[in-house]
Amino acid sequence: MTTALHSAAADPGTFGERLARFHAVGRWSAVNDDQPWTPAPRSRPCMWRYANLRPFVWEAAQFVKGDAAALRVLTHLNPGHRDYEAACGHLYSGLQALKPHESMTCHRHAASAVRFVHEGRGGWTAVDGDRIPVSAGDVVVTPGRLWHEHGNDADDGLVIWQDLTNDPLVNTLGATFFELHPDRTHLTSTPARDSLASWGGLLLPDTRRRHPASPLHSYPWDKCRESLRSAARCGHHDPYDGVVLEYANPATGGPVTPTTGCRLQLLQPGESTLAHRHTGSVVYVVAEGQGTTTIDGTDFAWSAGDTFCVPSWARHHHTNGSETGEAVLFSADEFPLMRALGLYAEQTDEPTEI
Repeated sequence: MTTALHSAAADPGTFGERLARFHAVGRWSAVNDDQPWTPAPRSRPCMWRYANLRPFVWEAAQFVKGDAAALRVLTHLNPGHRDYEAACGHLYSGLQALKPHESMTCHRHAASAVRFVHEGRGGWTAVDGDRIPVSAGDVVVTPGRLWHEHGNDADDGLVIWQDLTNDPLVNTLGATFFELHPDRTHLTSTPARDSLASWGGLLLPDTRRRHPASPLHSYPWDKCRESLRSAARCGHHDPYDGVVLEYANPATGGPVTPTTGCRLQLLQPGESTLAHRHTGSVVYVVAEGQGTTTIDGTDFAWSAGDTFCVPSWARHHHTNGSETGEAVLFSADEFPLMRALGLYAEQTDEPTEI
């Protein structure tokens, strides 16, 4: 079937306004904003100093109580999008505090979470029946849709850890779910498990295909730090990241969650890595030592506890300015998401095809 072309004269001056009434836009007028020629993330390089935020964590613990305590989290906001609660890209980051003899109601949600413990004794988290004691430097993985809860059994002091989640991604995709456990705890109705005993050894259960997210929920600091030392002794080294190891899903060898990866890297005394850039944002947490990361020409000096971010496609390199001490960085990244979508690209100082 054919239709006759409308005979009215074109009016470019009012075209966009008239078209907008029907919830449409001419792509030629928006392509430079909506379809940039190279990666143009809204996120900016940013630093959140632990020394600055820690007093606010303690202050919040004095008045944020009851049911609201589950959300006693100081969110890291990126200056590039303060209205969008992501530290960088589609990665959320925030500091959560647990008071002595406090426990959180069991819940589950679609988003996955990785938690890096900053300080405190007596803290614990329970994931799918696995009640895990946590201490400084430990990493805990909470896959999406699994029941989990947290607590602090100590008589004094706070347990402070960092939440690193894919909430922004889940919200953007319109796939958010949240549910409270009807019994407030799942530990009385879920069989007790020990994921470290099952999945933390050289020999693994032969049930690997069932675990797209890591069935190992706890990555203790002492074991991970020793693995980093061993890798350094063996000469494992990347010119762009130093001695770098990935927290792996032991069931698949892949990342700890389908969309978020985690790494631990060591910078030798006096080491300065080569510069590179890649698609996929990264949020770094300084686990040990001090140094500087240069991001798109700006230096960000960091020390233990600090958090900083490298947006997608931002050129960066790391420097350990100490001549005697090592520096260790923990990071959460979007690399699994980028690779799954076929969008991962990397470029070094030497021009290569991407």
